[in-house]
Formats: sequence, C-alpha cells, structure tokens
Amino acid sequence: KKHEKMGKGKSDDLKDVKREEKAKMQLKRNIGYFDGVSFIIGSIVGAGIFVSPTGVLKHSLLNVGVALTIWTVSGLVSLMGSLCYAELGTALPFSGGEYSHIKRGLGSLPAFVFIWTSTFTKPASNAARALLFAEYAAQPFYGACPAPEAVKKCLALAVLWSLGILNGCSVKMAAWVQTVFTLLKMVALSVIAIGGIVLLAGGRKESLARFENAFSSEIPGASQVAEAFFQGLYAYGGWWSLNYMAEEMKNPSRNIPLTVMTAVPAVIVFYLLVNISYLTVLTPKEIVSSVAVAVTWADRVIPSVAWIIPLSVAISIFGALNSSMFTLGRLSYAGSQSGHLPVLISMLNVHSCTPAPAMIFSTTIASIFIIPSDLITLTNYFGFSAWLMIGLTCASLIVLRYREPHLHRPYKVFLPIPFVMVAMSFFLVLAPIVWSPNLQYVYAFLFMLGSLIVYLPFIHFKLHFAFFDKITCQLQLLLEVSPADGSAEGKCE
Repeated sequence: KKHEKMGKGKSDDLKDVKREEKAKMQLKRNIGYFDGVSFIIGSIVGAGIFVSPTGVLKHSLLNVGVALTIWTVSGLVSLMGSLCYAELGTALPFSGGEYSHIKRGLGSLPAFVFIWTSTFTKPASNAARALLFAEYAAQPFYGACPAPEAVKKCLALAVLWSLGILNGCSVKMAAWVQTVFTLLKMVALSVIAIGGIVLLAGGRKESLARFENAFSSEIPGASQVAEAFFQGLYAYGGWWSLNYMAEEMKNPSRNIPLTVMTAVPAVIVFYLLVNISYLTVLTPKEIVSSVAVAVTWADRVIPSVAWIIPLSVAISIFGALNSSMFTLGRLSYAGSQSGHLPVLISMLNVHSCTPAPAMIFSTTIASIFIIPSDLITLTNYFGFSAWLMIGLTCASLIVLRYREPHLHRPYKVFLPIPFVMVAMSFFLVLAPIVWSPNLQYVYAFLFMLGSLIVYLPFIHFKLHFAFFDKITCQLQLLLEVSPADGSAEGKCE
C-alpha cells in the first residue's frame, strides 16, 4: 500500500521487495580489524602454552638455544603461511577458508576431499577442547579426587551447545565474546612474561647462565630437530582461521593482511617471552617433567594467587573453542553453497542473517564425539591431513597466479613463499608416516579416499532423491531460514 501511494505499480513493488530481501539475506560484514586479531590470537593460543610446552624442549635434548630457535622458526613458518592465505583471502573473500581456495584453484574433487575430512576431524577437535575445558572447570569442585566422567561430558556438551547457539544467533556477540576471552588469556600470558623479565632483570646467576650458555648442551640430530619442529608448528596451529570469515570482514582488502601481520608476530613474541620466563624460574629438566608448566611456575613465583593459572587455562580453551566453532560453521556453510553438503546448511536465519543450520550441523557432529571420548585420540592420526590441505591451498595460490593473472589481488605475497610452503607441507605430511609408520595412517588415508563413494554419485552424477526436498522444506520452516541469495520464493511457500 505504501508503494502504491507513492505511485509505484505492482510489478515495481514486487521488484523492490525482492531486492530488499536479497540485500537482507546475506552474511553481514560485522567483523572489524580488532575482531580479526582476536579471532586469530584466540585460535592459536589454546591450553598448550600454559599446560605443557615441553615437546620442543624435550626433542631439543634440553638445549635452550635450539628450543628457542625452533619456537622462532615455527612462528616464522606460520607467518609465511598466513601471508599466503592473506593473498587468497583478499582476492577471493569468501567463507570457507582453504575449501573455497582449493575449489577455485584445483577443482571440485580436492575441495570435497577437504570438506569430507574436515567434517570428521574438526568437530572431533572441538569435542576434545570441550572435554579439556570441562576437566579444568570441574576439577576444583572435587579437590584431590578426579571429576566424574559423566560430569565432564555433560559440561562439555553444555559449553558446545552454548557456543553453537551463540554463534548461530549473533556474529557481533560471538566476536565480542572472542575479544573478551582473548584479552583475558593475553593478560595471563603477560603476567607470566613480565614476571620472567623482572626476575631475569634481577640478575639471578643460574638463570642468566642458562641463557648465556644457551647452546652449550648436546645438539640434537636432524630427526630430533624435525620432531621438535612438529611440536612448535602444532603450538602455532590456528593461524589459518581468518580466511573462514573473509566474507564477513569489513574492508577485507585492507583488514585481512593487516590483521595477519599484527596477530601472528604478536603470538611469536608472547610465546618466546613466556618460554624465557619458564626457563628463568625452572630448569629444563623441571619443565620437561612438569605436567602443567604454568601451574608449577605460578607456585614458585606467585603462590598466593596461583589459582589464576588453572582459571586462565580454562579461559584460554573456551576462547579457542569459540573461534573454532565459528570457523567450522563457515566451512559447512561454504560447502553447502557449492553443493557439497545438503542445501539446508547454506541457509541463513531470516532474523539474524547468521548460518544457523551450519552451526547446528557442526555442533551436532561435535556432540557425537563427546560421548565416546576415546575415539577423539584417533584424530591424532589425521594430523598429516591438516598440512596436506595447507599444501594444496598454497598450491592453489600458485596455480591461480598463472591461470588467472588478471584476478584482482589487493595484496600479493612474494611468490617464492608459497613454493616454500608447498615443499614444507608435503615434508610434514610424509615425515611422520616414514619415520613412524602405523596402521592408523592407512585407515586415515582410506577414510579420505572414501569420499569418492559419496562424490561420484551425489556430486559428479548429481543423484538426487525427491523426499530430501520435503525434509528440507519442513526444516526450513521450522528453523526460519532462507537461502543466502534471497531466492526463497520456491517450494516452501
């Protein structure tokens, strides 16, 4: 009626309504520079740096100089990888991270293998984080006795669904939670880092000697250095998370590279300072033998408020879990948009314009892994798949440079860097399989090949069952969701 009063005809009215609907039913660019920095730091910094940063030192044969060098090199490798991702994220600012880039550069089948594998490994990893959070959150209430498994699993399910609902309802609220928890964990890391600097500046002779003769201990061999390198790279895992939210970044051409160049170097500096602080207070042997290094450090330096560290571990895990839940939802959303997952998963809530079905899907799968928690250990054997996909993503960058030279690239990484990342990725994939062959690696590889059983009939040959449309229709009405392009004038109406 309003449009008719303004002199517009019925056809114009319908066109305006459809244009308005289309403008509404899209992911909104709500994530700014500071939100992006919080997501990257929150994704990288989990429980590891607080609980057990012993792997690098152990495989370095307690050589302090070698250990600190490996921490630095691991950080620089992560920075190189994130710069490669920054080019792809600015040139192709779509949700889905590696999935979207592999699909554009290498084709549909490698992208489907990625999302098939990630549908198993990433929710399982989230379930492991939720269980670890539950353990730290519940243990204070049981004193010296271990917390019951049922309590930990119920708490883990509660935190999973709380974050799933949060991320499915409001991107702004999820980003706010991420910023708050990232600040809290960085405050805790700052306490450890500054405490170490103060003690070191105080001139403790045994501590100074440890750094003055940093390389005086036994030098590890090549295989031991490689093992230490694996541990260091694992601690920096999560640097790739920003590209999953590229479609929701404000001014991605500027903010993606700037965010990467801020967050990753900041983590490198903090990791080095925290490790130096540990080595200032504890001997290398004490660090390697400690179950929770940060707790041992706090008992020595700030015994009256040592409870801050276990609390910080729980906060850190919660923040990392929130970031991982957010990115996994975007991966499911992007896979559905490309037809590699059911169409319902790519729909957006009509009220909040968030990928609510994608969040429900990924949270449900993670919840299933909570129940048989022993199965989560199997995800360790899929560690090689993460670096395989990083290698394929960097290979996609190289392919696109030559195949689409005129693609608009607001940021371009120095071309030798992706070549280095591809070589390093495939080394990291093959090394553990060659050095410690295990039947579980065969199972993991067969699982990845199993994606062909689904891909060929349903994706390549487009096999379709009509009753799926009816189920989709009912769920669409129940969840109040609409296709992301706003073309919801179809069957359900």
